[in-house]
Formats: sequence, C-alpha cells, structure tokens
Amino acid sequence: MGEKREVVVIGSGPGGYVAAIKAAQSGKQVTVIEKKSAGGTCLNVGCIPSKALITASHHFQHMLNGGQMGLHAGEPYVNMAQFQQWKDGIVSRLTSGVRQLLKGNSIEFLEGRAEFTGKHTIQVSSQGGQTRTLQFKHAIIATGSTPVELPGLSWDDRVLSSTGALALDHIPEKIIVVGGGYIGMELGTAYANLGSRVTFLEGASQLLPGFGQDLVAIAEKKLQQSGNVDIVKNAMVKKVENHSDGRVTVQYTVDDELKTAEGNYVFVTVGRKPNTNKLGLENCGVQLDERGFITINERCATSQPHIFAVGDVTNGPALAHRASFQGKVAADNIAGEDSVDEQVIPAVVFSDPELASVGLSVQEAKKAGYDAFRKSFPFAANGRALTMESSSGYVELILNEEDGLLLGARVAGPLASELINELTVAIQSQLTAEDLSLAVHFHPSLGETIMEAAEFAMGHPIHKL
Repeated sequence: MGEKREVVVIGSGPGGYVAAIKAAQSGKQVTVIEKKSAGGTCLNVGCIPSKALITASHHFQHMLNGGQMGLHAGEPYVNMAQFQQWKDGIVSRLTSGVRQLLKGNSIEFLEGRAEFTGKHTIQVSSQGGQTRTLQFKHAIIATGSTPVELPGLSWDDRVLSSTGALALDHIPEKIIVVGGGYIGMELGTAYANLGSRVTFLEGASQLLPGFGQDLVAIAEKKLQQSGNVDIVKNAMVKKVENHSDGRVTVQYTVDDELKTAEGNYVFVTVGRKPNTNKLGLENCGVQLDERGFITINERCATSQPHIFAVGDVTNGPALAHRASFQGKVAADNIAGEDSVDEQVIPAVVFSDPELASVGLSVQEAKKAGYDAFRKSFPFAANGRALTMESSSGYVELILNEEDGLLLGARVAGPLASELINELTVAIQSQLTAEDLSLAVHFHPSLGETIMEAAEFAMGHPIHKL
C-alpha cells in the first residue's frame, strides 16, 4: 500500500512551496517531492536570474549615460563571469531560504521524480535508482512548465532557451531573439542594454501580443532609439543553421519573402508548455485539456476532487504570483475552507520602460456591461520621474462612468512593476477615482501619477491642462 502521507505536493516552485507551507499551517502533515532544485524554475532559472540580468543592464546604462548629470568615469565594461557569480549567490540564498521555510514548518522534503500509480498512490524515484511508494489523502500538482522547442530549432550550444540565455559567460556581439513575448522582450532588452546587437523575430503583428499596442509602442520606441535593435514582425521562422566560424543564421519569411538574420546566438522564447508528461496522470484519472494543461475548477481541484493543481500546469497566465495564490487556494480547500481563485492578477513585463496591467481593459469592461472610459497621466509631468531620467510613459485608469469604480489599470514607465501593486489593491478593494484622489501621496513620488490620473478622471486635474 505504501507509506501513508496526508498531503503530498509535487514541485517546490512558487506554487508548490507556498501550498505546502499553507497546508502545514492548517495542521496538515505535508510532504514535498522535488526532482530538481527547491524554488522551481522561477527562483533557479527564471524570474530571479532574469531580473538580476535586467538590473545589471540598467546599471550599465546608467554608467554609460551619466554625463548629462555631471557624472564621469572611465570606460565601463561588463564582466559576465563576475555577474554570474553574483546572480548565483542571490539564487543560492533564496533557494536555501525555501528549504529553511519548509523545514521550519515541519514539511518533509523528498528529492526525486514523482509518478502517480493510482488515485491515491505516488511512486518516488531518486536519482540513485531507489523507489518508494506513498499513499496520500490529498495531492497538489505544482510541476510548472518548460520552454517550447520549435521544429528545426533544437537546443544546442548556439540555439538557447531562456535558461541557456541566462547562463552566458560573455556578452555576444549579435543575438537573434525568436519570439517577442515577455520572456524574449526582457532578455533581448537586457542584452541590448549590455551592448549586444539584437534582432527580434516576432510572428505576430506586434511585440508582446496581449498587451495594448499603445502601451507596447512606448517600449518599442525606446528599443529602436537605442540604435542596436532591429524588430521584425510577422516573421515566420523556417530554419536555423550553425556555422563553423561561430555564426548562426536564421531563415524566415515576411509576406512570403525569404530573409536571413545572422547572429552569434539564437534565443528561442516562443512560450512554455506544462510539465504534465511522465506524471502518470492517466493512472489517477486527472484530465488534461487539448493543450496538455490540467483542467481545474475555481477551487483549483482537478477532475479528481482530492487532487489539486496550481500554477503553469493549469491554463492561464504563467505567472509566479498566480501560482502562489492558487497554492493558497488549494491548501485552504484541503483544510476544509471554501476558498476560490477569483483574485485580480497583475501582469508585468520588465522591458524598458516597464509595462504593467491589471483588471479589465476598456473593451473587456464594455463587453462586461460597464460604461467604461479611460484617463491617464504622463510621467513627463511627474517630478520624480524627471529626476530619474525616466519620463516616458503614463499611468492609465479604466473606470466606470456611473460611479467612478476602478475596473482596470495600465502603466508604462519607471517602476511600473511596483506601481501596479497599489492599483491591484484598489481594484480588489473596489475603490473609485474619488478614493484614489483623496489618498494623500508622498511628494515627490512616482505614485503621485495615480492620484493625478484619478483627479483627471474626476474632471479637476491639477498638473494637466
């Protein structure tokens, strides 16, 4: 029958370890099974390493462009080996922190690959070949996702996934980024800031499909102004070829015209697929949708009510904070609480400038029956943004005409990733434009743009004509 366990969590990324801790806090006996490293993709080869690279690229740009502030130094250069050591140190601290949190909550941590062998049994196989069987009452699947590999663009030492792109020990002269979604946008922008010549090949008619074109245009304009970025849209990649001299070429078509891009590396960032294979889901009756995602209800329960799934293995935005919240929902339901996944989830792209959105767009709001309108305030009229030399973009509020209820928000500009949190709380709390306008915001601060946009929406703007 196997060793008895109350709750088994497969995966220790942002969805898994949060679910495990939440379940343990409710008094459950919890076991986590992890086949790679604690912290999952996000901490080890995703969110954290990429933000480290982006931060380093911003510092490098500040070093290059400090002259107009009166700041002068010698010729700056990038030591990528030293950067990798710094980045790995951050990752190590965070992953060690996850292990300590699990241990501090009396959670058993097993290293190995998990496979369902029945509706209530899991086999755990260690790297050494040993196996053990666990009999569980509840399970939470949080195995995340992996990069999509395109036909004809197989991974090698020149064709890299995001994981390989974050592990380079030098700054390439030329990079081709296949896919202009948020992962490609972030990596391409960071390496462009560090000095690489970057060519984006995007199959859609705009970068960052899913974000509003007017928002994306701000980041795209900044890229084009850099002088070392080429953006090709409606590009359909055909094949890649490695050359003995270290070059790699990509053939693609635009409007049926065959073209070629040349670089030292190709980053393939065309999306991610759920890690649902080799889990033995057919043995436990957990259903998948047509794209391979685990189907769940609003409680994060699968087709088997005692088995839950959270994060990238489920259909929806592949976001770490979504996975963490779903992990809490799953754990609450296992504990007998009636918790549902109906929260407002913000999305952020760490482009230059940053882009962020939350809630409904104007079109979505109107479709939902609201008499929606939008009002914005530019960072060019914000004192703090000007002192940061980062005044591109704006804060935009989407509101209901009748009562001023905040329905959604979009930000393009400095620290959009931070500003969107206030707007998320405002939507979650059902605040209105008047509520936002009456909240005194510190001066000078970027957050004042939220107050200013709300005042504009109410018809009495102070710093906008």
